[in-house]
Amino acid sequence: MLIPLDYYRILGLPIQATAEQLQQAHRDRTLQLPRREYSEVAIVARKQLLDEACAVLSDSEGRKAYDASFLAKTYDRESEAAQEAKHQRSKTSAGTATFLQDTGETAPPEFKTLEAAPDPHTPSIEIDDNQFVGALLILQELGEYELVQKLGRPYLNNGSIAIAEGRFGDPQLVRPDIVLTVSLACLELGREQWQQGQYENAAKSLEAGQELLLRESLFASVRGEMQADIYKLRPYNILELLSLPEEKVAERRRGLEILREMLQERGGIDGSGDDRSGLGIEDFLRFVQQMRKHLTSSEQQALFEAEAGRPSAVATYLSVYTLLAQGFAARQPSMIRRAKLMLMQLGRRQDVHLEKAVCSLLLGQTEEASRALELSSEKEPLAFIREHSQDSPDLLPGLCLYAEHWLQEEVFPHFRDLANESVSLKDYFADPKVQAYLEALPQDAETANEWVVVQPRAGKLPGRLQPAAGRSPAAIPPQPPTAKQGASMVTLTPVPGEASTAASGTKSPATVTAPSAVAPVSLPIATVPDPAESTSKHRRRQHSGRSGASGNGLKGDFVDRARTKAAELTAQVKSMPPNKLALFLVAGVLSLLLLWLILSLLASAMQALSGPSLQGEQALLRLEEPPLEIPALPAAPEPSAAGPVSGEITEESAGQIVQSWLSAKAAALGPNHAVEELKQVLTEPALSRWQLMAEAQQRNNAHQRYVHKLEVNGVKTNPTNPDRAQVEAQVAEKAEVFDRDQLVSSRNENLRVRYDLIRQEGQWRIMDWQVIK
Repeated sequence: MLIPLDYYRILGLPIQATAEQLQQAHRDRTLQLPRREYSEVAIVARKQLLDEACAVLSDSEGRKAYDASFLAKTYDRESEAAQEAKHQRSKTSAGTATFLQDTGETAPPEFKTLEAAPDPHTPSIEIDDNQFVGALLILQELGEYELVQKLGRPYLNNGSIAIAEGRFGDPQLVRPDIVLTVSLACLELGREQWQQGQYENAAKSLEAGQELLLRESLFASVRGEMQADIYKLRPYNILELLSLPEEKVAERRRGLEILREMLQERGGIDGSGDDRSGLGIEDFLRFVQQMRKHLTSSEQQALFEAEAGRPSAVATYLSVYTLLAQGFAARQPSMIRRAKLMLMQLGRRQDVHLEKAVCSLLLGQTEEASRALELSSEKEPLAFIREHSQDSPDLLPGLCLYAEHWLQEEVFPHFRDLANESVSLKDYFADPKVQAYLEALPQDAETANEWVVVQPRAGKLPGRLQPAAGRSPAAIPPQPPTAKQGASMVTLTPVPGEASTAASGTKSPATVTAPSAVAPVSLPIATVPDPAESTSKHRRRQHSGRSGASGNGLKGDFVDRARTKAAELTAQVKSMPPNKLALFLVAGVLSLLLLWLILSLLASAMQALSGPSLQGEQALLRLEEPPLEIPALPAAPEPSAAGPVSGEITEESAGQIVQSWLSAKAAALGPNHAVEELKQVLTEPALSRWQLMAEAQQRNNAHQRYVHKLEVNGVKTNPTNPDRAQVEAQVAEKAEVFDRDQLVSSRNENLRVRYDLIRQEGQWRIMDWQVIK
């Protein structure tokens, strides 16, 4: 059979090689044995080809004849020869297909274009069938990975009888050798594509080799190398898939699925779990920052809001940015208000006053914005804001300028659909939807300790996610292992200039830098319409409207004027001559009588506004008991968790447990925030996570409404521990998310979930769960 090889390539020599170089190359190639997994059959066949090449080229007459044929095939480029080559290839393809049919083998799609007999311009040699395994091995060593797969895979397909009949030698030895050579070609081809930046193709090559080894149940160590490379390749693959045009829906969805798998294994963006990618917390945060520019604002919102529920402080912080960007771009202040409520959760541990000031400004809450600026410790942004507020009694002009530049330069560029959008506060506040929302926005009541001054603590999350001024986000350099380095050498190095925990030998929690913290002081001065005046007028109208409705505003205004007049009268008395003092006292008494009369009339008017007074004898009421028994109003139906389940686990009892969890979830995150019901069905680590989530939603006046459908697919008890079990179920979940009483989003999902159960004190509870494909 013909193989596309020549004797010079077999020995790794140029055609000009001397006799001494020929002998040295033969010794070197003979001593360089292939991987230990190869059988003696492959090693012997490989050595036979090395010896044959050395023998032909060592004989001077034989080498002259071989060189003449070799050069004729290499350099003859006449058109007639090219046409003949094309004709020969078509004949060869037909002959190959006939051979495969004769042997009962079905050719794969890629084999239909195989040039089994090389064209006239490609040097080739005739080998015995029992040398085929050795020829494949040499081609793999020469880097002909695709050719190895085209030549070897057809003999591994179902229905192939060429190997079984012993055409290439002992089937028990030959088949594993061909499998090993083809799979190693997949491994090296994947690494080569990785180095070239073809990450999706690299992943496919590695997965193809892994599938072959799994199907044949051979060479677990090689399969382990492939799996390690697949894990380390995932961040690169994600970036490549997400960077595709939005029309490539399926490919981009696959990128998000791989990302969610990594996040699940890590335990969140700032988790410490091992996803086997080799990325530490700092490197993974840089990867997330690099990935964000490939995601739309809606994709980021779905991703980070789900991650924030773990809970994750970094995901919560990223959700704030997403809501701010979407709210501003879509002219939906309700989303900005949600961002502000999320900042209130983070404010207990981090200095996020600057972000809160921007949110308050965009909500028309100028007094709150000023208070937040006073509490912030961000030096450079505050210096910029003060510099551009020098001719103003407050910092609002500088804050407006800073907010506009911050949104344009630091927020929008991280969203695929907003990167080219322009930012204009004037257009935002002029939008009728924004004006209507701000007019109806109630005054937020904040607890006294919500916005105390906090000192940024090193190592606490979320810190800031933007690199410091003068740096750029770390790009992940392609570093697949070479054949000599091995899979263990695949690492992702930080960008030069970044502090590396690996270099120092110490581990520290992740710290990140916010866009708000890096606004350069030398930002260009632009003429920005000041919304402070219009929003201040709006807030004054809002206050006066509420005050007029209650009468408190009129009363306060009257008292202020009375105090002013009293001060003026006191000053006049001190400056009067003694002979006029008596007359003035008489006038003062008359003024007091007049003041009393005005107050009496005012009190009568307020009493009239408050409703008619009761006449006649009134009933004696006691506070400790009602005068009449009042029947309780029926409460709105809300899902309630069923009682705990004990005894042996069955599909029926497993369904009760999972249904109890779904009911408890709906109750804890519902409008009544029945957090206590979680304890009836959950245990650690899930219990703490969901208690925090429910309490956060209660603080933010947010809730969710659920509709669930459940189908249990199977139950498996741990054979070594009867108190542990797993339940697989299909869960259909419809959810509506409310901010106060306003519907802000909804989702409809159908998920396959695996629940981990444990029996504690005779009662089954859910420890944790994961969504499976």
